[in-house]
This record gives sequence, C-alpha cells and structure tokens, in this order.
Amino acid sequence: MRGTIVSRISPPPRTRKVSFAVETAARTAQAVIVAIDGPSGTGKSSTSKAVAAQLGLSYLDTGAQYRAITWWMVNNGIDITDPGAIAAVAGKPDIISGTDPSAPTISVDGTDVAGPIRTQEVTSKVSAVSAVPEVRARITELQRSIAAAAEKGIVVEGRDIGTTVLPDADLKVFLTASPEARAARRNGELKGKEAADLAATKAALIKRDAADSSRKTSPLAKADDAIEVDTSDLTLQQVIECVVTLIEEKRAAK
Repeated sequence: MRGTIVSRISPPPRTRKVSFAVETAARTAQAVIVAIDGPSGTGKSSTSKAVAAQLGLSYLDTGAQYRAITWWMVNNGIDITDPGAIAAVAGKPDIISGTDPSAPTISVDGTDVAGPIRTQEVTSKVSAVSAVPEVRARITELQRSIAAAAEKGIVVEGRDIGTTVLPDADLKVFLTASPEARAARRNGELKGKEAADLAATKAALIKRDAADSSRKTSPLAKADDAIEVDTSDLTLQQVIECVVTLIEEKRAAK
C-alpha cells in the first residue's frame, strides 16, 4: 500500500507539548501540509483523496476518526447525552487510521468500521461525542502524530484542522457550498433505508453545522489565513484542479 502511515491512539504523556514545527523539520523541501476544512457536503473527502493521490501525498479523514470513536461509544452502551461518561472512556478504543488516498482505512479494536461509521445513527451522534474536550484531545494527538510522520506531505481534511490541529499548515483551504447543494450531495451518498428526502437531509446538515460551530472546544471555523472555495456550482474535477493549483503554487514558493 503506497505511502501508508498507520497510527493509533495511545495515552498522551501528561507533560508532553506538541511542537508541530519541530516535529516536521525533517521533511523534504517539496513536502507540504495541506489543511482542508469545511462542513459536510462540500466535497472535502472526494477532493482531498483525489488531490493527495494526484500529488503523491498521504491523506487523512479526521472526521472518520470522530465517527469511529462515536461508533465505539454507541456499541458499548455509553450514554451519549452524558459528557462525563464519554470523557471517562475516551481513551479506551484503539483507533487505527491508514493514509493511502487510494484505499484509506479505519478500524476500532481490530474491526474494520469504514462502513458502520457512515450510518445515520452515528451521524446523528457524532457532534455530541466530538464536542467533549477529552475526546478532541485524544483525537487531535493522533492527527498530529500522523501528520508529523508524513515525510512527503499530507492532505488532512476536517473541521478544525487549520484553526486547531495544524495551525502551521503550509496551505489552508476552506470549502463551502449552499445548503441545497450540500444536501443533494449528502443524499446521494446514502443508500437504502439510510436515504432521506432532501428537506430532511438539509435540516440535519444545518443542525450539525450549528452544533459544530457553537461548541466551546475547537469549533468549526474558517482560519483567518485560509482560502475559501465555494463548491456549489463547481464540478468535483474543477474543485480538485483548484486545490492542486494552490498546492503547486505553495510548493513553488518553497
């Protein structure tokens, strides 16, 4: 598996301070760290994977990690409405992420959860779980360790990458789209009984945006130095080309 980095959650040392700039000092001159943020349905995953594959970079879907820990909470009977209960077990699940953009993987305690984490049940609960500070601290540590190990660079997608996880990223892109466009894309990803009408999907997306944008710890937000790209009327290929161009410009500047 080309360029695959596998990392797992382990209890962070009590006094450890993460210095992203120091940890990545050994990278090659052309290596770039790319942060792609934005709400659901803007094309983050499809764009990030395609860009990483085209440029030979690693890829990380941070949202999948939050979905994975949410799936674990649900399957272990943790009360999702109780932040204390969530915090108490945040360090228990063993989450492993593979970063090959052509075949990204994610498992929890040895179980492949790439499919189960995309169910509506997990989707409806992920905001509550990811709002707990202890959960964000654990997952952020994992994300930083994976980015630090990517010798050729990495494309990291999520909701707080440019603002919190990797504030020193070489390039920050914030994807946006109209609620209508996002709902249509999201609905197209759902199958069978998971599919919903556009109005319901749109309402669910807006509700999650509100929850993610208003949480106290690492809210969904555009970094001041991020480049905003509205994907509402763009094809996926156009978005990919736009981001590739931005990265190539950054590489040239380095």
